[in-house]
Amino acid sequence: MQLKARPLPRRPLSHLRRPLFAVALVAGVALAACAPTRSVSGYQAIDRQPKDVKIGMDTKSTVLDALGSPSAQSTFDPNTWYYITQITAGISYHKPRVTRRVVVAISFDKESEKVTKIDSYTLKDGKVLAFNDRETPTRGRELSWVEQLLGNVGRGALLPQDQNTPGQRPGQGGGGQ
Repeated sequence: MQLKARPLPRRPLSHLRRPLFAVALVAGVALAACAPTRSVSGYQAIDRQPKDVKIGMDTKSTVLDALGSPSAQSTFDPNTWYYITQITAGISYHKPRVTRRVVVAISFDKESEKVTKIDSYTLKDGKVLAFNDRETPTRGRELSWVEQLLGNVGRGALLPQDQNTPGQRPGQGGGGQ
């Protein structure tokens, strides 16, 4: 007698539908978390660009009407306006980095208020500054975190008590005696 192998019954793929959906959902969430986030801050041109300003023709009022108020004015010369745009990109928990920065400086004549010069600066024109991150020392001693946590224990009531009459300063007592 010869044994015949019986074929396994065919099951439709419907029993794999839920696990495949779960795997696809997890993969989609993981890929979305790695997508870069883009942030635009500062001046955003809508109708006219700063490059559309004409030297010798436009005045402060026409520039203000066309571009809106500047992002900043020069500290020492109020006749220089700056329109600053910056685009940053970051991926998930990493520190965002500046991908594009444009600073347009528009200078005006003091008497006629007409545009005399337009300069455009990008990231390539910028300089890296070395910031000093040291702190200025203060007098007194530095408290540990335990002293800070337990420092106010026993220093007063748990709930604020309003003992002042209206019109009196705190700490002067309450009754006019």
